Amino acid sequence: MDLRVVAADAASPAPEPLMRALLGETLRSVRQRQGRTLKEVSTDAGVSMTYLSEVERGQKEASSEVIAAITRALGGSLIDLLAEMSGQLVGADTTVASGADRAATLAVA
Repeated sequence: MDLRVVAADAASPAPEPLMRALLGETLRSVRQRQGRTLKEVSTDAGVSMTYLSEVERGQKEASSEVIAAITRALGGSLIDLLAEMSGQLVGADTTVASGADRAATLAVA
């Protein structure tokens, strides 16, 4: 398998965002909408402020336990977080297929 990076031409679709980047952007957006600081949320979640900052910037891949703790600290659930992330993905992709088309695409992959 050849894993060399090949320059994309203008017709190539944009790469999908990394999950950790999308997660971080979503967590930061929710926190800022609530008017809360990194310190407040990190204390409530039981993680360091530095670690939360790295998660928000997409530099760290948080465990599911940490993601759940941060989400609870923000007053939400994992379902809320995933719905928000899904909305960001759909908003970024104007060519999103219908639910049935997406399911068929996933089944093929």
